[in-house]
Amino acid sequence: MNTLSSSTPAPDELRSALDDHRTRLPGRFGLAVGGAVRDPQRWKDTVDPATGEPLATVASATPEEVDAAVVTARAAAAQWAERPPGERGAVLRRLGALVRRDAEVLARLETRDTGKPLTQGRADIAAAARYFEFYGSVVEGFLGDSVPLGPGSLAVVERLPHGVTGHVVPWNYPAQITARSVGAALAVGNAAVVKPADEAPLVALAYARLAREAGIPDGVLNVLPGGAEAGSALVAHRDVDHVSFTGSVATGRVVAAACADRGRPALLELGGKSAHLVLEGADLGRAAPVIARALLLHAGQTCTAGTRVVVHESLHADLVAALVPFFTAATIGPGLGDPTVGPVVSAPQAERVRGFVDRAEREGAVVAAQTPMAATGGGYFVPPVLFDQVAQTAELFSQEVFGPVLAVTPVSSDAEAIDAAHNSDYGLTAAVWCTDIDRALRTARSLDVGQSYVNGYAPGGGVELPFGGTRDSGYGREKGVEALREYSRTRTLFVDIASH
Repeated sequence: MNTLSSSTPAPDELRSALDDHRTRLPGRFGLAVGGAVRDPQRWKDTVDPATGEPLATVASATPEEVDAAVVTARAAAAQWAERPPGERGAVLRRLGALVRRDAEVLARLETRDTGKPLTQGRADIAAAARYFEFYGSVVEGFLGDSVPLGPGSLAVVERLPHGVTGHVVPWNYPAQITARSVGAALAVGNAAVVKPADEAPLVALAYARLAREAGIPDGVLNVLPGGAEAGSALVAHRDVDHVSFTGSVATGRVVAAACADRGRPALLELGGKSAHLVLEGADLGRAAPVIARALLLHAGQTCTAGTRVVVHESLHADLVAALVPFFTAATIGPGLGDPTVGPVVSAPQAERVRGFVDRAEREGAVVAAQTPMAATGGGYFVPPVLFDQVAQTAELFSQEVFGPVLAVTPVSSDAEAIDAAHNSDYGLTAAVWCTDIDRALRTARSLDVGQSYVNGYAPGGGVELPFGGTRDSGYGREKGVEALREYSRTRTLFVDIASH
């Protein structure tokens, strides 16, 4: 067993390697368990999506190593839970400050690991710091309740941690999603075991080093990269009291079943096919840039990307014309060069996206614009495509692509737009564009989604806004104070007061 400081590449080493996307990262990244880095039973090379070449050598946890981490977390949980909320909050705020201190190194690490443009990597790290700061602050005001039952009794409702929480984190936003779920879980007194995706685990492992520096006790935050085997071992573990999972619908259902078999709660965020409803009277100059940028963000690998545009036929041609320049002017390249669009995360993901594009053309969708493909020298690059005249019966209209592909569909009325928005099994986010605010609000409130925007679109919302979906987009809520309720449980104390 090695200490975190000696096993994890030092910030200066990382910074020099992160300046060049062709340079492999120094050292190995082991399992972060119990406040130390442990050499695993097996290693795996992660791949740089900008080059297709090995990026770093990272641990890939076995079920036995997952079990050891859960045992470690269980031993640490009680001591952490006993600390007053103010003390836990202060430690989390220190962690947020350390994330800000190392923001540039972490942003470059996230960019190299995921392929996203550097500007987006920096934004993700800034948001991650905010999660730790936010939950470190609001937990002090996260209060229980008393229930008035008359002078003969006293009823108090307490909020308690679950104990050990498991966090299965996807590859698209590992820096943010790790921070948002771990921040809330630790704030209310849980000990966490995090399984980041083996495609992009590096920033989550860096958090473990910073957590120790911040004063989080050993064993309270454990990070074990790995594949499906490690994830299955974590969500089915008898001593994991709550699971947060972000990923595909199919895997989410397996996670839900595993938790149900043990009678444990799960929080599932399973993706989306979010729609922009552009109604008569919409301000296209305001809508078009937001729609395009939300789609191009991280090469469309965002569950809230807003990949469908349902537009009134009177505005259809003008909106397509307004969207075209964002696609033709977009740049493609490695994330450290800060292009508009970086690579998708892997070769299989690139093939998946290309498959959607090919099938959409065969089904009759019209290519209105496509970003010119630059000479990238390798890597998993997919040029963004703007499709027009996408039929509501088409696969592209209802299925999540997770790539830079936008579908535009004209409709003849508000009612048809609402029906079209619901013509998908997902219910994560949506946006309504209309200068008639009464009309826009009526439409927004009619949508079966977890977040609905009017004349704006901030995918996923801010740190303070509860986030989650309906239907195949999952259940439960991350972000905001609502997440503190998800990561805690209630206990009611009842006292029968004897009369004198």
